[in-house]
Amino acid sequence: MNVFSAPARALAQFDDPVFVGVVLRGVGWALLTLAGLGAGVAWGVGELVSSHVDGLWWGWVAALAGGIGMAIAALYLFLPLAALIATLFVGRVAAAVERRFYPFLPPGRAAPLGDQVIDGLALGLRVLLWQIVALVLAVLLPGVGLLLGWAIAAWALGRGLFVTVAMTRMDRAKALALYRTRRGTVWVQGALMAAAGLVPPLNLVAPVLGVAALVHVMHAGDPALPPPTRTDVAHGL
Repeated sequence: MNVFSAPARALAQFDDPVFVGVVLRGVGWALLTLAGLGAGVAWGVGELVSSHVDGLWWGWVAALAGGIGMAIAALYLFLPLAALIATLFVGRVAAAVERRFYPFLPPGRAAPLGDQVIDGLALGLRVLLWQIVALVLAVLLPGVGLLLGWAIAAWALGRGLFVTVAMTRMDRAKALALYRTRRGTVWVQGALMAAAGLVPPLNLVAPVLGVAALVHVMHAGDPALPPPTRTDVAHGL
């Protein structure tokens, strides 16, 4: 399987009601969270300025400036927030992918639910941290900083989501061991997600498609799978 086969298969399944449902839930919760955070920042800045500067006009200007700043920050915050929300539905997306492409697989032994929740939260915080680093690098080192930030975000997003996906069928130690054998392919998938996460409206579907693609990466070369057919080979699958 080449690096583009996994996202191609993920895109081909986007008509799946499970995918659509998870996207709608993830986008809805992410937008609600960012809207509430933006409103709170705008109100707080307006109150702070109005308490120190006479005139209602300055309060509104400060609130508007705060809202604009929050909108810019939301471009960087949306991906880690959507990724965190996507981890809540990893099992659902992975099951949908396996039903369509790997119905002959035996049942896996998922990691304990507590481990999956902790790993999902760690993923969201890790991606958020690296997105902030990417933003700082982009400001301090225009051009080069943006590329460095993207590469770092690709690693954090790809590794975190892959391990979370793998934990739907194995414990965390085995998931990490499997990641080490496929880190190059995983980084490419993370890079595609990180790039899509900065491009509306692709950022709305990037986490779900990324999870689906990583399910295919996880199963690539699985001895439990039958050999690829000529049709699969002809289509690069």
